[in-house]
Amino acid sequence: MQQLKNHGTMHTLFAALLASLVALAALITAAPASHADTTICEQFGSTTIQGRYVVQNNRWGTDATQCITATDSGFRIAQADGSVPTNGAPKSYPSVFNGCHYTNCSPGTNLPARLGSIASAPTSISYSYVSGAQYDAAYDIWLDPTPRTDGVNRTEIMIWLNRVGPVQPVGSLTGSSTVAGRSWQVWSGNNGTNDVLSFVAPSAIDSWNFDVMDFVRQAVARGLAQGNWYLTSVQAGFEPWQNGAGLAVTSFSSAVNLGGGTGGGTGGSSACKVAYGTNVWQGGFTAEVTVTNTGSSPVDAWKLAFTLPAGQRVTSAWSAQLSSSSGAVTAGGMAYNASIAPGGQVSFGFQGTYDGAFAKPAAFSLNGTSCTSA
Repeated sequence: MQQLKNHGTMHTLFAALLASLVALAALITAAPASHADTTICEQFGSTTIQGRYVVQNNRWGTDATQCITATDSGFRIAQADGSVPTNGAPKSYPSVFNGCHYTNCSPGTNLPARLGSIASAPTSISYSYVSGAQYDAAYDIWLDPTPRTDGVNRTEIMIWLNRVGPVQPVGSLTGSSTVAGRSWQVWSGNNGTNDVLSFVAPSAIDSWNFDVMDFVRQAVARGLAQGNWYLTSVQAGFEPWQNGAGLAVTSFSSAVNLGGGTGGGTGGSSACKVAYGTNVWQGGFTAEVTVTNTGSSPVDAWKLAFTLPAGQRVTSAWSAQLSSSSGAVTAGGMAYNASIAPGGQVSFGFQGTYDGAFAKPAAFSLNGTSCTSA
């Protein structure tokens, strides 16, 4: 009887052990698989992360070794040999992107997309910086008249969230502007292959959420793009001149919302006309602006972008919120006039001062679509 009792006890223990092993196996199966970090040293090597973004090494300006390590949420520069003069082009642009870059398209992207069809393009970024390097940390946003997925696009928008050392954007400093709620130095130029419009933060930004279309509208207002052009990619990374190992994008997200959703899109049929009436006296003026929606769809959360000529400065405004008092300006509706019905119009105005000869803005765009001037 004792022998039978022991046999029964062993059977019970074995059953309990087997049940524990089955439960452990189920937990292991159910647990999300961790993505092993991937190191890339090939000059233009790339990989995908989160199943929707591309991380690229993009070492185009030097023959020295550069390696990056792609993580679940971004990447870091693992090795960055050599240096190049800070008064020229950088060594590289290791980055993560949504969209298409030299035929390399991120999984499931809806880019290229026509600017006039984009309601909003929200993005977020977090950076980790290091000492002992000279670099910028920047977004690179590409626009082109065609939905191309290869080669160099016509216009490049750079947003410098940080710069260390005597480095500067392409072209020259043209002024300052407030875009997406922040103040920026504005640089403009051409690098021999494409136009470059750069926005430089006065101090380092570690992380930020914003709408890419706020900056696209600035390019349209300056005549560097049109509403029927295409957004082809949204990229974020670093341009190192000297060193750079340890720099990291710790998180990145990018989406492009098409149609008339929140954020102020108008869809593909949008069109507009702007009447810009002025009353001018020595050193001062008022402007009355009427925006007409000549399209077949309502324009929700409208934003009118234009550039005030040099020497002009806004001192007060009514019936609209203005993003800046000089240079590139974006006017947006108030709660009571935030939508323009098909065939409808809204009016707003402002008062300002000027130096030299008075002139009117050269071009206007409504939510990224170029307008005719009455």
